Amino acid sequence: MNCRYEKVIKELKAAADPRAVAGMARFGIDTNNTIGISTPHLRRLARSLGKDHALAQELWASGIHEARILAAYIDEPRLVAGQQMEDWVGEFDSWDVCDQVCSNLFDKTSYAYVKAVEWSEREEEFVKRAGFVLMAVLAVHDKAADDKEFLWFLKIIREKAGDERNFVKKAVNWALRQIGKRNRELNRAAVSVAEDVYRSGTKVAKWIATDALRELKSDGVQRRL
Repeated sequence: MNCRYEKVIKELKAAADPRAVAGMARFGIDTNNTIGISTPHLRRLARSLGKDHALAQELWASGIHEARILAAYIDEPRLVAGQQMEDWVGEFDSWDVCDQVCSNLFDKTSYAYVKAVEWSEREEEFVKRAGFVLMAVLAVHDKAADDKEFLWFLKIIREKAGDERNFVKKAVNWALRQIGKRNRELNRAAVSVAEDVYRSGTKVAKWIATDALRELKSDGVQRRL
């Protein structure tokens, strides 16, 4: 354990706010090992630390909720191995850790597309959520990607839209909406998938589809595309 890690943990604990933990709980965040530090504070700390793969591993191993989010901010995507991704995703226990790690680190790795597909097939709630969160953030962040990647994601979304678990269905919806806002061709494809999902008839499928169609067909989105 290096002195830099000890210094960061000390700083995190000094910034802890127990009152914030109660607020996080109201948003459905698991408060186990949570000390109450805002995302802006973590981002400022990350900027001061710079990229540090070894430190990120130590911060993740601490088990502290905020330290794990900080780890995602400072890790180096090019040094992240597939096994690290599997180890971390298997320990996701809260939607915000899942989303922060996927949208600030995992989506920038060379394994992002493969893991999005693989994890969407898994049954663990936060692993499955991670698969669809990756689909959503890749649709936003990877400007150079070919449409065929996202058409494949849409096929998976059509097949997996029946999962009733809250954190999964919201991620499926998020992925569908973000893919459909990428360009006009993908918008048409996403609308078609949403309509198919709606016709499947389940309550959760109708919610996913109705919410997505409201945005994808909106005047604002159509004008932008």
